[in-house]
Amino acid sequence: MTEWSYTVRIWGIRKRTYRKPFQLRWRVGTHPHSESFLTAGLAESRRAQLITASRAGEPFDVVSGLPKSMVQKERDISWYQHARNYVESKWDHSPATTRRNLAEAMATVTLALVKDTQGMADHRTVRRALYSWAFNVKRWDEDLPADVKAILAWVERKSIPTSALSDRLLVRRALDACARRLDGKAAAGTVIARKRAIFHQALGLAVDAELLTENPIPSIRWKAPERVEEEVDPECVPDPGQAAALLAGVRAQGARGRHLEAFFGCIYYAASRPGETVGLKLRDCELPRRGWGMLRLRESRARSGTAWTDSGQAHDQRGLKHRSRKAVRYVPIPPELVALLRWHVIRFGTAPDGRLFRTARGGMVQESGYGEVWARARADVLTPDELASKLAKRPYDLRHAAVSTWLSSGVEPQLVAERAGHSVAVLFRVYAKFLKGGDEAANAKISARLREAVVAFS
Repeated sequence: MTEWSYTVRIWGIRKRTYRKPFQLRWRVGTHPHSESFLTAGLAESRRAQLITASRAGEPFDVVSGLPKSMVQKERDISWYQHARNYVESKWDHSPATTRRNLAEAMATVTLALVKDTQGMADHRTVRRALYSWAFNVKRWDEDLPADVKAILAWVERKSIPTSALSDRLLVRRALDACARRLDGKAAAGTVIARKRAIFHQALGLAVDAELLTENPIPSIRWKAPERVEEEVDPECVPDPGQAAALLAGVRAQGARGRHLEAFFGCIYYAASRPGETVGLKLRDCELPRRGWGMLRLRESRARSGTAWTDSGQAHDQRGLKHRSRKAVRYVPIPPELVALLRWHVIRFGTAPDGRLFRTARGGMVQESGYGEVWARARADVLTPDELASKLAKRPYDLRHAAVSTWLSSGVEPQLVAERAGHSVAVLFRVYAKFLKGGDEAANAKISARLREAVVAFS
């Protein structure tokens, strides 16, 4: 840790009979310092720099004897190198999806923080090289393809110094890049917020490394494009009858559909996320012959790609979302799902590691595979108008339907949030949407209460 002092004394130049005869001496705190120069002009120039910094109120480094501005200049590195240092510092403790987000954000920002674009390759090609190679720590030991090597050499040569980000206009340029997609259109609000947060953290590391004196982002008057609040569109959410019909549509698609019926059933009846359902094992299921059962959700197996996982597998193995690695979420499941899972185990068994759902070769269920089955079920079950709408467009909409059903059934919000695996605040902001007819049911309850009041008054 650098020790700074404002107690500085600078003496005049003295001449000696050495190879560098002109010596400048000064003291920072109680530590003496000196430098020797070939000419009196050079010595006077350095003395003027020190005096100027001292009069400007700069602190001096006790060890090196230099003012803070000069220390930072000596330590300064390019933004490109700092961005790589930042990604490396986060890599080991981040799940695969977060690693991808880090690489995406740093690729966006780094390409915006170059001195000029002279000699730059195609924009998309440069972004791809940064995303896939420069900010993927797993690939740093690999031999770079010749074209990628040339692109990254250009980026390193053109990248601005990290200290230059004390200029707020440069920071605004990077923030503006975070708000745009490659085609120039406005990015989604969640993407903008995520990239800005990552950029903010990277600048925070620059402050810790004493490359910047302060993080400039909080003091910049920059407003991202208006973002739509993260909430479920009621038009996407199927009602219980539609959900049951869609599950039947899945089952009707032969062996592949029958294998995935219980998979979609878990998302609908237990509000499990698809990644949580992919990793569900038989030992974490209580499936009694009668009545309600229980799922113990322990992990998520979201697909992130082999380039980003430590295991080299496409699906990253991690704990539940926003929970510690050992956290377990207990979700009671109705008899309908118990029956689906019991039949599934009898008919298909389990993978060698106990997973309930697997591909024909025993691998992890792929999003592309179950997405195709879901699309066919929608086409077979929904009316032309419903098919053209957003109704149950994604399997994830079954999770929205589950939470909405619980809420409209009168289940306490705290319990709904606990079973769904998020906070009550998120529940009300994102999922608190009642199924069609929910308003009518609420109105009926209010009318009944008002009638009671009128009768009591009369």
